[in-house]
Amino acid sequence: MIPAVRAASLPPMSADAVDRVRCLEEVVGRCPQVVVETDHLIHAGMYARTIHVPAGMVLTGALIRVPTIVIVSGDCTVYAGEESIDLIGYRVLPGGAGRKQVFVTRADTDITMLFPTPAGSVEEAEAEFTDEVGLLMSRRYQDLNQVRITEN
Repeated sequence: MIPAVRAASLPPMSADAVDRVRCLEEVVGRCPQVVVETDHLIHAGMYARTIHVPAGMVLTGALIRVPTIVIVSGDCTVYAGEESIDLIGYRVLPGGAGRKQVFVTRADTDITMLFPTPAGSVEEAEAEFTDEVGLLMSRRYQDLNQVRITEN
């Protein structure tokens, strides 16, 4: 049996921590924005969304209300509740429900979030994982989305 290893995770966040992210989101929202494309995949009862975030960016996310797996490949710092975590290279992290992340990239970074879902469309999957769908770039810039939905 392989022993469990304690590693970085993205835990649920306190209401105060989420409010701090909302304050940062308001400030960052006043700065020039870089549009980030979203690659969506619905396959075998799973939804995966991947974004490519260029180096030197501050990215705030929507409040995530379901547990997910988050895969990060790059070099960034993520605000995870009461602490910040440096992520370098390829990392697979458990993400708790009730979190609103901030990523600060030092190098180009790819971030994939995935979770099981019965959704048959991107819109259904997005509405399942957040009540803040209006904040998602994938909703505001739909022509930049890459969408793959399989029959499996």
